[in-house]
Amino acid sequence: MTIAAILKGREGRVISVGPDTSVSDAIALLAEKRIGALPVLDNGRVLGIFSERDVVYCLASGGAAALDRRVADVMTAPAHTVSPNQGVLSALSLMTQRRFRHLPVTESDSLVGFVSIGDLVKYRIDKIEAEAEALREYIQTA
Repeated sequence: MTIAAILKGREGRVISVGPDTSVSDAIALLAEKRIGALPVLDNGRVLGIFSERDVVYCLASGGAAALDRRVADVMTAPAHTVSPNQGVLSALSLMTQRRFRHLPVTESDSLVGFVSIGDLVKYRIDKIEAEAEALREYIQTA
């Protein structure tokens, strides 16, 4: 099971922001799209990730004035990335060890996808359920 299997069948582009986007505009985009994080891109290259945690940290340290700052000033950087051919379990392990919930997927330094820990867990559960069903069928026919 690879990250490419999770990305297969997804439509549309990854929602992202540039480094000069204001924190308030990025927050509005998170709210509008009901998502938890945005990759921060410069010409398709991942510079960092702006997440809900970054919102909390910058508001706690800078108050309302932090809303006028640039995303580049408060994002988590550098971003850890994975390739499409990386295994799902390996990516899950990385996310668990490093305590983050979103991973940019890159090929040749360009963003090709974005996965959340929820995406990976759902994919893994679906696979386990399919394997269990196949075993049940095998046992019933044996």
